[in-house]
Amino acid sequence: MLKKIQSFFSLPTSSGIVLIISAILGIITANSQLAEIYFFILNIDIGSLSILYWINDGLMAIFFLYVGLELKREFLVGELATNSQRILPSLAAIAGLAFPALIYYLFNQDTPSTIDGWAIPAATDIAFALGILALLGTRIPLSLKIFLTALAIIDDLAVIIIIALFYTQKLNLVYLFGALVTLTLLLYLNFKNNQKSHWYILLGLILWSMLLKSGIHATLAGVILALTIPLNNIKQNFSCEPLLIIWEHRLSYWVSFLIIPLFAFANAGVSFSKFEWSMLINPVVLGITFGLFVGKQLGIFGMVYFGEKAGWLKRPSGASWQQIYGVSLLCGIGFTMSLFISMLAFSTPELQNFSKIGIFLGSLLAGGLGYLVLRLTPVVSTK
Repeated sequence: MLKKIQSFFSLPTSSGIVLIISAILGIITANSQLAEIYFFILNIDIGSLSILYWINDGLMAIFFLYVGLELKREFLVGELATNSQRILPSLAAIAGLAFPALIYYLFNQDTPSTIDGWAIPAATDIAFALGILALLGTRIPLSLKIFLTALAIIDDLAVIIIIALFYTQKLNLVYLFGALVTLTLLLYLNFKNNQKSHWYILLGLILWSMLLKSGIHATLAGVILALTIPLNNIKQNFSCEPLLIIWEHRLSYWVSFLIIPLFAFANAGVSFSKFEWSMLINPVVLGITFGLFVGKQLGIFGMVYFGEKAGWLKRPSGASWQQIYGVSLLCGIGFTMSLFISMLAFSTPELQNFSKIGIFLGSLLAGGLGYLVLRLTPVVSTK
């Protein structure tokens, strides 16, 4: 039994499966006899902050730390280390951000109370997308998997920048100064190539606290901390991995199988007790659904297709246009990051519920059709 459990958690699809189950459980619980207990527990205060707040601003800071570590590694020594490797996924990611945001704006331009949700359909859930690709196995060329990974990483970076620029509250300069002092100390440790975790953990906690009180979203402390973790190891013992690699490996399972599933369980809980079909034509629902399902594929596939036809881009080697289109659809799965942004964009439960419905619909349509397109596409290279 233990071997079967270990075998499951070693599968490339396991994190996506756990995430889906967690989201489904959240929805079921919120619409069952346990709903009152579910919402009561999430709103229990611990140290003046609710459990839901600790999940969204505390544990998700660790998720952003992991994303930041991955970003730094990929840009310095990974699949995005050179300009030639960055250009295709970067342009595709930018187009994949712009089109969903534009579609959302078109649906909500006349309702000022909902316009702040424009970034919700701009995000791609890398865990879901890569999990579906893993289900398809060798039917997908390696170059296409690398393209999707690079695109999703750049998409994450762009979303992080969007959160910092557009979802920052009124700044408290005293705490912001404290955060800058803490960052200076972290940069000094990085400059000295300090490989001792405890200093980074201590200063990281201080940085999180300072950002929490400064008005900048506290989860960004995770990304900032990640960028200061050294990737080089000057020790003579080359078998000793750099601190960044050690942290990335150790955080991987915690993020994939605890933090993200817990976030999904806590935030996917939409009560359908007052559901009406008319909700599906709400501008927020329509903007997010069409943004994820239509905007992502238009932006990404359009950029790659017209870029190659114009002669200044080249699609991943060995990938057919049908496969490029299928991957463009998968990028419309915006579950985790879209839910996170919706918490920042909307303060009322009603608008948050509308956004969740749109995220569920858009992600389900994009993921389902994307899988079918890739599953039914002949494994033939068409260059």
